[in-house]
Order: sequence, then structure tokens, then C-alpha cells
Amino acid sequence: MTDYLVCDESDIAEGGRRVVQCGQHEIGIFRIKGQLHAWHNICPHRQGPICQGHIYARVIEPVDERGQVRLLQYDEGDQHVVCPWHGYEFNLETGRCNGNDRMKLFRAEIAIRDGAIHVIV
Repeated sequence: MTDYLVCDESDIAEGGRRVVQCGQHEIGIFRIKGQLHAWHNICPHRQGPICQGHIYARVIEPVDERGQVRLLQYDEGDQHVVCPWHGYEFNLETGRCNGNDRMKLFRAEIAIRDGAIHVIV
């Protein structure tokens, strides 16, 4: 295994990310609810650059008593990244795909040493 120094822990703000090259691996590191989460930059659908997609709060479609959607709402506590190639959504904390339980992002190992983020691959 190889250890790559990425940046200071404080360099990734809440809701922010950093995508880095670690040897042959590209890794996206996100800060969600104060915690760092690292994912390999490969969408399990068609291997698109998932970590470079837009970050959104999960969309909720409230249905009224007639079964119709009135408007869209958002769950700010559930942040997702959306693959720029085909629109697949993944929870940034769990890596689970919204709408397809069989798909999940591949977590990357990180460590914090002396206030700096290291990726281990």
C-alpha cells in the first residue's frame, strides 16, 4: 500500500471536495456533516467520473392525496453526488445509489496525521 499526502484537513470546507490523483487511482474526498468521506472516482454504472459531479441535497417529491406531485423539496441532511455522465445519484456518506441498492461507490481509505489528509491505496 502507498500513502499519499493530499492537503491540510482544513483545506476541505463543509460541503466541499478535493479530487486527487494517487498513483493510478483518482480519489474524491468530501466533507459532509464535519466528517471526511473518500471515494474512488469511478461510477459503478459506466465508470464515469462520479466525484466530479454536482453535489445536491436529496430531492424529495411529496405526493398529495390524489397521488400527484405538487412540488419538489430537498433533504439538506442527505447530500448526494450526481454522476455527470448518466445522472446516477449516490449518498456521500454511505456511497449507496439512490434508486438502485445494488450499486455502491467504492470507499477509499484515508488517515489524518498531524492535521493533514493522507490517502492510502
